[in-house]
Amino acid sequence: MNPGSAFKNPLAFKRELLSLVSLIPSGQVATYGQLATLLGSPRHARQVGHVLAGLRYPDGAGDREYIPWHRVINAQGRISAPNDAHRAQIQRSMLEQEGVDFDHTGRCSLKSYLWRPNSDQLLLP
Repeated sequence: MNPGSAFKNPLAFKRELLSLVSLIPSGQVATYGQLATLLGSPRHARQVGHVLAGLRYPDGAGDREYIPWHRVINAQGRISAPNDAHRAQIQRSMLEQEGVDFDHTGRCSLKSYLWRPNSDQLLLP
């Protein structure tokens, strides 16, 4: 990963973002802003959301290319899918299957579930 240069090239930003999202372990979440910051582009959290919104659901057939987009939520610990309630339901269901709990307001505890990568995890090819 080359922090700082990621957003200079939108294709590199997308490639590095997808590699980063692939590292988020099952049962943990990351925020849009956290990922943008890790990529050296802290002001580009919305672009993280735009890239992830274009990803597909797993096909259930051992899809090796699946990127776990469902593990990325907003800074309040909520699922952000304002124009797609079905996708939000699927995302919550997938997170709950991984052991992420949500309270009655639809928030998960970032204190409990936020991914905290160490520097070794961030050394991407």
